[in-house]
Amino acid sequence: MASIDEDEVRKAARKRLEKRRDFSAHLVAYVVINAMLIGIWAITGAGYFWPAWVLLGWGVGLALNAWDVFFRRPITDADIEREIRRGQGGV
Repeated sequence: MASIDEDEVRKAARKRLEKRRDFSAHLVAYVVINAMLIGIWAITGAGYFWPAWVLLGWGVGLALNAWDVFFRRPITDADIEREIRRGQGGV
């Protein structure tokens, strides 16, 4: 089994940290912009709650991004070996 050198470990850790930081920025933008849209809705008469469409659509994208950042596991050497065997017809 090939050992992962320290440089590769650092690169993987940096990538995970960058993804978390990017997610935080997306979350802040989601909250600030949607709060502004709800404020506009409230000021203009608070009729039909049209910000729900933005909240829902953007929320789905944010949820998928959260899954990628916090729950998706990285590809391991075992995963690669299993895929190689599957591609060779289970040999």
